[in-house]
Amino acid sequence: MKFKINRDHFSNGLAQVLNVVGSKATMPILSNVLIEADKDSIALTTTNLDLGIRCKVKAEVKEPGAVTLPVKRLATIVRELPSADVTFDASPTHQIKLASGGSTFRIMGISREEFPPLPEFAEEKSFTLEQAELVAMLKSVAYAQSTDETRFILNGVYFNFHDGKLSLVATDGRRLALMSKAMDVPPENAGNIILPAKTVGELLRMLDKGEKLKIAFNDRRAAFQLNVDKDGAGLVDNVYLYSKVVEGNYPNYNQVIPKETHQRIKLERELFSQCVHRAALVCSEKSNSVKIKLTGNLLEITAQSPDFGEAHESMAIAYNGPELQVGFNPQFLLDPLRALTKDEIFFELKDEVSPGVFKTLESFICVVMPVRLN
Repeated sequence: MKFKINRDHFSNGLAQVLNVVGSKATMPILSNVLIEADKDSIALTTTNLDLGIRCKVKAEVKEPGAVTLPVKRLATIVRELPSADVTFDASPTHQIKLASGGSTFRIMGISREEFPPLPEFAEEKSFTLEQAELVAMLKSVAYAQSTDETRFILNGVYFNFHDGKLSLVATDGRRLALMSKAMDVPPENAGNIILPAKTVGELLRMLDKGEKLKIAFNDRRAAFQLNVDKDGAGLVDNVYLYSKVVEGNYPNYNQVIPKETHQRIKLERELFSQCVHRAALVCSEKSNSVKIKLTGNLLEITAQSPDFGEAHESMAIAYNGPELQVGFNPQFLLDPLRALTKDEIFFELKDEVSPGVFKTLESFICVVMPVRLN
């Protein structure tokens, strides 16, 4: 196996597949990248058995073949090579000679036979989406995923293709975020999956580098084909991302969304976010709440803790309802405010023991449970 490749293209390709490999691989081979050289490109593949990724990079292939190498060490070496031209030469014993300018490295690899292949599966249900749209949707909900391992069913984002729309949902039991978009969903393609948090993170990292994305899924796994912006990166094909899905039934999220809220106020998102952020500066672990008080055309945000003192913020709003005050965890207010891009949002409240609800004119809802005020 022998090829010549541009250093930056090689480095870009390795960067695409690096994140999947964890620091504690259960088998040595899972710390490696599979490099397959054929025709005018090399394919780079990594997997941790739950998540796998493959991309192709253009190269001058002199002898086709395949080998696996420790990906993190290889990525560091390639990034530091002195010349833009890199030659890669593998012996039958899987020893690699990497040469660039005056630098030569010899690295021991492992045979490709030990590397678990990425499943390719016939599309049971598949859809094509705009990458920018999916990124905006994922960012709108991903912060609400649970990190509690005992509630594994909530450790991800729920994708529901149903009734002429795609809905993305995440919840950790104390807040719930939902974003929907209208799309054509033929009845035979309707279905849902729970995408694990690690996969969601990878998608957010990789998306927005191209226009379209194809998702195919069944009850146990999902695959994404991303056409990335290949100019300058040396990539020659779509990036393929494979993921197991979280198995189980997602809770009925519609039950959590309040059917009626009594007071609805229009807010300037950025201003409200800044006020909550400043008020929260005096919060402590023991006193981690901000109080929102509505009176005639005024919204006040206060916070206090015995350790630091107190903060008071106020904003003028259009409001003529009854006086109302509710307490919230400030982080739960800030996460949706920072994830959204629209300037204008709506905040709905009922009473001090009912959840607060953020909405936009689009199909976004975030339900936040209140905290008890002393």
